[in-house]
Amino acid sequence: MADRVDKETRSRIMSAVRSRGNFSTELRMIKILRKNHIKGWRRHYSLPGSPDFCWPKDKIALFVDGCFWHGCPRCKKVSKSNVTYWREKIITNRTRDKRVNKILKKKDWKVIRIWECQLRSNRSIRHIVGLLR
Repeated sequence: MADRVDKETRSRIMSAVRSRGNFSTELRMIKILRKNHIKGWRRHYSLPGSPDFCWPKDKIALFVDGCFWHGCPRCKKVSKSNVTYWREKIITNRTRDKRVNKILKKKDWKVIRIWECQLRSNRSIRHIVGLLR
């Protein structure tokens, strides 16, 4: 489907849209952590890549990657419009994720990355909880 506005107008409209983060995903993860009595985590901790949750004492950084934004191989959620832009955006995000992983590992942090869709599976949740205990 063709865009109804010219490229310059679309750019201006999109630049006015402000991110709200992955708030619902973070809330889901908070419920999981609390239900499993996992304590000591912090949000908005100043680290490269801005992990969603981290345990500074144990040097564990947890990222909950959105299936669309990071190109989940299971969900295969892809945009039907502006395909080239979104393909490049996802590749850039994944490249950045790998770079952040290397930086944190060099600083002796354990990096855990999970997909948003894994928060819906009991089996995945048990695995995540196992990694954090």
